[in-house]
Amino acid sequence: MGTLRSAKPGDIVRVVKIGGGGPVKRRIMEMGVTQGAEVLVRKVAPLGDPVEVSVRGYELSLRKSDAELIEVE
Repeated sequence: MGTLRSAKPGDIVRVVKIGGGGPVKRRIMEMGVTQGAEVLVRKVAPLGDPVEVSVRGYELSLRKSDAELIEVE
């Protein structure tokens, strides 16, 4: 499908891969966004930043730049 940034509100996607490296990748994984996790896209701000998602039972807001690093299907 692409990245989490390209998903539309209401889409339920599964994380395939997290790009980036070092502290950025670690921070995303510590928030519960790991390979195989199901993510519900709840809202996308009018300018695309931030993206609000539900993952593992809680709400999470991600920057557009972070959402581009998360590959989903």
